Amino acid sequence: MRAPCTATQLVDDDRVRVTRFDFAPGAETGRHRHSMDYVITAVTDCHMLLEDPDGGTRQVLVPAGTAYRRAEGVEHNVINAGDQVMSFVEVELK
Repeated sequence: MRAPCTATQLVDDDRVRVTRFDFAPGAETGRHRHSMDYVITAVTDCHMLLEDPDGGTRQVLVPAGTAYRRAEGVEHNVINAGDQVMSFVEVELK
């Protein structure tokens, strides 16, 4: 069993929810499904191991300062596969 990441809510209003996620090495979000479109901005280099619902896994590097967006419905578990703290900010679009 992995340690959970820390989620700190920064903004939650009628338009967006903004959350900062901080992961110790090996920490995870736990399996979840995104109910809104969202944008991730990496605060640190993010060496992610993504576990998909079908059991597949993939490793992704999201460099510090870069961003990506995904549509509602994405389901996965995000794990810090690196040996340093990993942090990103997620903006969910309501």
